[in-house]
Amino acid sequence: QVQLVESGGGLVQPGGSLRLSCAASRSIFSINAMGWYRQAPGKERELVAIIRWSGMTNYADSVKGRFTISKDNAKDTVYLQMNSLKPEDTGVYRCTVDTGPRDYWGQGTQVTVSS
Repeated sequence: QVQLVESGGGLVQPGGSLRLSCAASRSIFSINAMGWYRQAPGKERELVAIIRWSGMTNYADSVKGRFTISKDNAKDTVYLQMNSLKPEDTGVYRCTVDTGPRDYWGQGTQVTVSS
């Protein structure tokens, strides 16, 4: 079974940066898109960023200009570079891989932005 292993979360000061990584434990065929979601306590899950097989990307309005999503197809890995972090960016970040027949989800990594 494929598992997505996330890393890079942690505690950071406002204005700081973090880089999240999400790698598949086994090769995944026919990936349509990879992305990142986040959820803060008491709030609904929201899509942060997505990158499609073609390389096209989409971002939530709240992170545009600050976050960058990228991928390495050979490694079945997706990254999220987060700059100029704000307290409202705090939450559990989960990566996802869309293959069409099914989706894969990471276990989640905590990102806390606080002074």
